[in-house]
Amino acid sequence: MKIAEMMKQEVKTCRAQDTLNAAAQVMWDHDCGCVPVVDAEGHVIGMITDRDICMAAYTQGKPLWEILVEKVMSKDVCACRAEDKVADAEKMMRANQVHRLPVIDAGGHLAGILSLNDIAEEARREATAKKRDVTFAEIGETLEAVCRPRSSRSIEVAA
Repeated sequence: MKIAEMMKQEVKTCRAQDTLNAAAQVMWDHDCGCVPVVDAEGHVIGMITDRDICMAAYTQGKPLWEILVEKVMSKDVCACRAEDKVADAEKMMRANQVHRLPVIDAGGHLAGILSLNDIAEEARREATAKKRDVTFAEIGETLEAVCRPRSSRSIEVAA
């Protein structure tokens, strides 16, 4: 099965120059926990999660409107393409411990987003089908890998 068959095409975004307050507002208004960060041409240049926002506020001791997205966004973006296989996206999620992958076109422009939830919903739809592209076992493996604790991190907290 191809990613294009299950990805969400309507994706809310933010810019690197936006404040965390603006990014959090996008997440609140659209019930999402992750927002791709795009440049003026629509190229994906980062990702920001609700956790990134919370941890930045905690560690920097500043209000959200004083912190820019570019200071806390993940710049090492793992992405996939609409024509890729879902199994390959699952492997990428496992290897990089991410719940969501932006889907980009050949020019690097945002075309959609694929989440672990999208894959789980497809597995549920296929549960009674004879031919299954997504299995519950694969979902379990991916979820375990994504949720596995990473190596310990040193976090500096504002005094």
